[in-house]
Amino acid sequence: MSITPERRTALIAEYATKPGDTGSPEVQVALLSERISNLTEHLKTHAKDFHSRRGLLVLVGQRRGLLDYVKRKEVARYQSLIQRLGLRR
Repeated sequence: MSITPERRTALIAEYATKPGDTGSPEVQVALLSERISNLTEHLKTHAKDFHSRRGLLVLVGQRRGLLDYVKRKEVARYQSLIQRLGLRR
């Protein structure tokens, strides 16, 4: 269910705004989106795993908060981020 270290570094490299950037909202949202998709696939086969379902809802809330922050700060950054991630918000 967790992200492999190789996939994590690939996501960080893809969404980083500058070299060495690991904490910008874009990187955080990308990592959360990857974890959300992994948990969604897990819950398709384990429908009664309610502890993981709660964790999924927490992750979705964190991602929503970060996306709202980016939207407040700079709308163009928000639009490009949701387009790159394929989110429909």
